[in-house]
Amino acid sequence: MFHLHCTNKLLNRIKPDIVTAGQSDTVLGNWYATILFWKPQVALLVSERTLLPVLMPLAPAATLARRFPAQLALVLKEHGAPSEFIAQEVWRMDKVQYAKTANRSVVGILNEFVRQAEFWLAAYAYEKGEDDDLLAISAKLAETPCSPLYKGPISPDKALHELVKAGA
Repeated sequence: MFHLHCTNKLLNRIKPDIVTAGQSDTVLGNWYATILFWKPQVALLVSERTLLPVLMPLAPAATLARRFPAQLALVLKEHGAPSEFIAQEVWRMDKVQYAKTANRSVVGILNEFVRQAEFWLAAYAYEKGEDDDLLAISAKLAETPCSPLYKGPISPDKALHELVKAGA
């Protein structure tokens, strides 16, 4: 099971049952999510533990949490994570509980990634319906130095590699 902390914009779209925040069973921890009002609309999800960003199509919004593990698997594969790690992470995401955002630091990173994604969107000449570009943008965002990680690996991609290497 994992906890998905959503911005108010996303909660209003999905209208899920909201629980008090808890800890996810996954290695990557809780996830934070928001909407990017592109054409078509996109969801941006960020791991609380590593700040790893994942972009994916929003529609249909009601199935976002069910579709997320498959998109996460693609992003993890793009970063060279071992298949065993990917399988375990996806397996642990069998259930989701929705919560309001609680970590302001992660929300700040989420907002910064939204601004940077706009740049990469233009750079990759994103066209409607091409999920491969979302994967490429997710990978570029993961290279961004993030201040909450400065005492360690500095960027989400390096934080992911350290987490995998540590055998978590």
